[in-house]
Amino acid sequence: MKTSTRHHAPIRRAAAVAVAATALALTGCAGAAAGATPEPTTAEFPLVADNCGFEVTVDAPPDRIVTIKSSTLELLLALGVEDRVIAYAFPDGPVPDELAAAAGGIPQLAEKLPSQEALLALEPDLVFAGWESNLTAEGVGERATLDRLDVGTYVAPSACKGEGYMPDPLTFDGVFADFVETGRIVGADAAAAALVEQQRAELAAIEPDGRGLTALWYSSGKDTPFVGAGIGAPQMLMAAAGLDNVFADIHDTWSSVSWEAIADQDPDVIVLVDADWNTAESKVAFLESHPVTSKLSAVQAGRYLVVDFPATEAGVRNVAAVSALVAQLNGL
Repeated sequence: MKTSTRHHAPIRRAAAVAVAATALALTGCAGAAAGATPEPTTAEFPLVADNCGFEVTVDAPPDRIVTIKSSTLELLLALGVEDRVIAYAFPDGPVPDELAAAAGGIPQLAEKLPSQEALLALEPDLVFAGWESNLTAEGVGERATLDRLDVGTYVAPSACKGEGYMPDPLTFDGVFADFVETGRIVGADAAAAALVEQQRAELAAIEPDGRGLTALWYSSGKDTPFVGAGIGAPQMLMAAAGLDNVFADIHDTWSSVSWEAIADQDPDVIVLVDADWNTAESKVAFLESHPVTSKLSAVQAGRYLVVDFPATEAGVRNVAAVSALVAQLNGL
């Protein structure tokens, strides 16, 4: 076990590649990709997790957590451990109304990525990141570097990009498996089990649109549009809502395509990602003025659906996003 100069460093990188047989191994993103949700149990520490190819050992539930990206903050709020979140950074927008009270007392460390100095000044024992790129030299610091400073790191497993770790495809079973694993790591097993049960019930109650409509998921980009492809959150959400993704055959999470390729598909509806820095309203104005897209059937008929940006990544908003898509489809 690594010796720490601070008493609040319950997460450390395992010293050996092989995990001791007596340790409780947690399934990382590879398990999520297989579509199997681990049975919620009461975790016994230490825990060992292979997280995006980086092996971490959790000696005890962390009590000084910094989150990066909305998806990680909102999951911890939903698990009821907001009292252990000492700061958050890089929010994608306001938290949902039902989580606003829990988030109210947590300070924002930075609008985007904080500096490593600002992060370390808080003496966190865990950095819970929404993207692997948050934990690089260009971000808050490389994982091995933070590990040497007794700062544990954990990336939302569904955001893993390495071979064997990236969900292929992302599924709701995989998203719920993330909730279970995170619950074990932060010592909130019962809350994670309850969250999964609730969201499974809500998802099962949604009746997908049955018209077989085709859809384009338009995330961003004017010269070159960035769209939802076949194995990520856009595909998962559209399929659950009963939509046929026109770029489902692209084996990626998101992809860059051409406006001409979109015109060839002429989707029945267009899903617009709404972000403070790139609103759905601005996308509509662009599509209706562009010489190619203005001729699309969906544009001419105004058949748009809107999804909030924080719901476009694996997290606690995904089920609600499906429900919102279906409700909007019912209004078309």
